[in-house]
Amino acid sequence: MQVREFELDVPVDSSSAPSLSWLEKRVMTQIGATSIPVRFVVNAIGETSWRCDVAVVEGVAPELTARSHCLFEFRKREAENTHAFNVALAIPTGIACTIGGHAGDANPVAKLLASVCDTLITHPNAVNASDLNELPANALYVEGSTLSRLLMGTAGLRPTRANRVLAAVEAHEQAPVLNAALNSVAAAVATFGLSSTGVVLIDPALKLASRMTPAGRASGVVLHLDRLLDAVRARRGEFDALAISTRIEVDAACRTAYYRSHGELVNPWGGVEALLTHAVSTLLDIPAAHAPMYESVAVAHEDVGVVDARMAAEAISLGFFMCVLKGLQRSPRIVVDEASMRAPSVLTSMDVSCLVIPEGCIGLPTLAALEQGIPVIAVRGNTSMMHNRLADLPWARGQLHEVDSYLEAAGVIAALKGGLAPDTLRRPLPGLHVSRPAQAPERAARPGAALPEPDYLPDL
Repeated sequence: MQVREFELDVPVDSSSAPSLSWLEKRVMTQIGATSIPVRFVVNAIGETSWRCDVAVVEGVAPELTARSHCLFEFRKREAENTHAFNVALAIPTGIACTIGGHAGDANPVAKLLASVCDTLITHPNAVNASDLNELPANALYVEGSTLSRLLMGTAGLRPTRANRVLAAVEAHEQAPVLNAALNSVAAAVATFGLSSTGVVLIDPALKLASRMTPAGRASGVVLHLDRLLDAVRARRGEFDALAISTRIEVDAACRTAYYRSHGELVNPWGGVEALLTHAVSTLLDIPAAHAPMYESVAVAHEDVGVVDARMAAEAISLGFFMCVLKGLQRSPRIVVDEASMRAPSVLTSMDVSCLVIPEGCIGLPTLAALEQGIPVIAVRGNTSMMHNRLADLPWARGQLHEVDSYLEAAGVIAALKGGLAPDTLRRPLPGLHVSRPAQAPERAARPGAALPEPDYLPDL
């Protein structure tokens, strides 16, 4: 069983606006019925086609295929629940985001946005910082594909006080590297009270290899995924969330160049980690997150020097695992049964008040928000390699808000929460739009013909 990502062109019908059902038909036709899509990215929007990347799981056992929801399945929400103002924060991995593209450097953003909403829903890439994780108390730590399914209306989130966390760790042949992961689990139990159901060793190991897509995004391939699933299958029912630690094959020159790039290059680890966790969460419907292991003791002892602050959390870590364990401690349970999703304690797409993304990023969260009528705040200051024009999508009036920074995004959130149109807080004020009734064509009276009936009733 493997997970891989490939590029494809999706033809555009110029006579109608693209929709999720339109995407599903065209993408599924190209990837085949036996592959399960787990991630979708739009690299470029052209006049005749969309250039996209789609990640799929191949070689899936029939029993898993039968229970897996299609990534493109969409359920339109009836309305927004206004009893609380909940914000989804998405910062995609593998695209060199200026903020959040390295090692947990979007934690300050998460704290800021959490301070102006009731609940912040975000994903590991935004807050994972090796041994650090500053997840706000009112935030939900949700794996990326689960965030997409929430916005698509096919999954709900049930908040929990605590999860029973199982650690699945590669049986690394070098004891210092393996012990760093094992000691991380023990430290989590001792310091923040993690409910651990122990560690299962993956032996033989699955393989994660980092690769770059033709568009320049960080991606990769996951081989022997079934080895991970087999390792945890006997423990099903004993755990609520899965923390995974394995090594990732990264070219040595690429690794060195990244640390010396002052944050200009793409983080090579995050893309393939996303493929793995998207696949696990999709197939098992459980919260999952991954942390990389050092390839060897020699790599762990390499001196990377004083690095850019955004990647410094990686430079001071040995196990990289604590952020995952802390995030999964209270990660919400995934609810997919439609009847259970109607329970008052479950958050669904109806409970999402707005989505915050970097400018130019189009994936399923953005497209789902578009069709759900969820306001989207796009932050220009968080630049990346994605340069799609969001304004070209068929937004409803006042649905898309483009801002320069997350500071401004927080202001827009406060305005929306208060029921204020953000444009009314800027000057000059928008002009008043006046619609005049269409003029009926004049009907000339023929000689000797009766006059036309009046368009009003005379006073009696």
